[in-house]
Parts: sequence; C-alpha cells; structure tokens
Amino acid sequence: MEATSGTENGVTMESGTPAIDVRDLSKHYGAVRAVDDISFSVGRGEIFGLLGHNGAGKTTTIRMMTGRTVPTSGAVRIGGFDAVSQLDEVKPLINLVFEDQNLYERMSGYDNLKFFAELYNAPSAKVDALLDRVALDDEARKRKVKTYSSGMKQRLLIARALINDPQILFLDEPTRGLDPASARELRQIVREMAEHGTTVVLCTHYMEEADELCDRVAFLASGKIVALDTPTELKLRYGTHSAQLLLADRSTMTVDLSSPEDAGKIEALMAAGQILTIHSQEGTLEDVFVNLAGRPLS
Repeated sequence: MEATSGTENGVTMESGTPAIDVRDLSKHYGAVRAVDDISFSVGRGEIFGLLGHNGAGKTTTIRMMTGRTVPTSGAVRIGGFDAVSQLDEVKPLINLVFEDQNLYERMSGYDNLKFFAELYNAPSAKVDALLDRVALDDEARKRKVKTYSSGMKQRLLIARALINDPQILFLDEPTRGLDPASARELRQIVREMAEHGTTVVLCTHYMEEADELCDRVAFLASGKIVALDTPTELKLRYGTHSAQLLLADRSTMTVDLSSPEDAGKIEALMAAGQILTIHSQEGTLEDVFVNLAGRPLS
C-alpha cells in the first residue's frame, strides 16, 4: 500500500517509506538492557506481531515506537518521521490500545467516545459510525461504561483508538482476559482494519492469535530479536514435523518426517499393509518459541 493517506490534521506518511522503520534500537535502565540493538521494518497495511515473555522487551519497544519512551540509542521512524525529534508529526499518524488505559466509567460509551472526538476535532457523526464498527449497539452505547463487560470495554477502546483515523495502530495484549467470543470479535476488527490499509503492531502472549492474524512475527527474548519471519516460515524452519500413524492392530505410532530412519519405518509398514491412516502434525508457533527462547510463554 504505497500511496499516502490523510489524517485528521493533514499529516501524511512520506511517500515510499515503510510504515515503521526501527534501526539499532536500544533501551537501557542502568545495567538492564530492556531492548538490546534491534532492527526491523513494518510495511503499510501489515499486521506485525511482537511476541515474547514478560520482560522480553515488547512493551518497551512499543513505548519507543510511539514516542512514550526515549531510546538509549538507535532510531525509530514512523511513516518517515523520527519518533523523537518529529513527534508532533508522528502523533496524528498513530494510536494505541494499552492494558493500562482507562475509560470514564461513570459516562456512557457514547459520551466517552464523543469526548475524545472533541479532543481530536473529529466530527460528531464519526462517533456513531465507530460504535457501529465495533458492534456496540444503541442500547450498549447509552449505558454507563461501569456496566460493560471486559469485551465491551475493549471494543470501546478500539473505537477510541480509531477516532483520528490512525495509519498505524499499536495493540498491547488486546484480547487478554476476554471470553472466546469477545476475543474472536476483536480479532475480526483487527483484520478489517488491516484490509482497509491500517498497519497494526500486535503485542500478544497468545501464539494461536499471532499465527491467525499476523503477516510476520518477531520473537523477542532478553531484549533481542531471536527470529523474524512469517508464521509459516518460522514453523517450517524451527518447528517439528511429525505424523501419527494408526496401524492395523489399532495402535498408534508417531514418526518424525524429517528422519530418514522413520521414513524407512513408514515405507516398511505401508508395504506390509499395516497403516490405516496417516495424520500429519505441523509444529506450532508455541513449539518454535520454546525452541528459540528455551521455555513456553505460560
């Protein structure tokens, strides 16, 4: 998606630049290297995942990309603008949904969004359109936010983050604590935003969610990127490739498809007519992460 697009105050991304360009980025807190010399870029309209344990550097990276934290060294460019020295140009291009964000719980959902629309000089008609987009109906938008479920609050935060038509949206653990139906609805909203050209940076603990949504993912461990590619390529490169055989005597056998010895076993069993079914078992992103980072996320 190469063409620039407008925002509420007329700031646009520089033509020909990636949505996000991170170069040699570090953030140190004394002897602690929260982020340690990482580099990557994110294309326009891409859903890009940052995955890792607590303390791996995900949130610190997002804080630097959004101008909330100044890097110790390195640089971040957002739509061609420097995230430190040109933050005034960066702010209209972005918005974010963080875990620590609050809503005005004594106000209705509609009044919450209307208040933020006024702050961004957005037309009032946009409030209803965004509430429709995140599936908060007429009854829900009139209720006080303190009566909302976690899923409804999260959808309202998404609507609030879209009030300035951001070209880049940062989501930090957007489905944590949500029931499966609410999480599914939120993932659909993220897909639709990307389809309309919004770049999404997704920070999540949920590997299945990242596998389902992300065009590419970066695994962070101890402040460093240990792998970056599409979910499919990462699973092919680092995951296990096995198959489960159901044999004629109704017993099962798991074989390693990358092992010549196991391939010989399959050939011999097939020749003997002993295999009833074969089910391939692809490695998961969770498997990849354990192989790279040494322990599971949970």
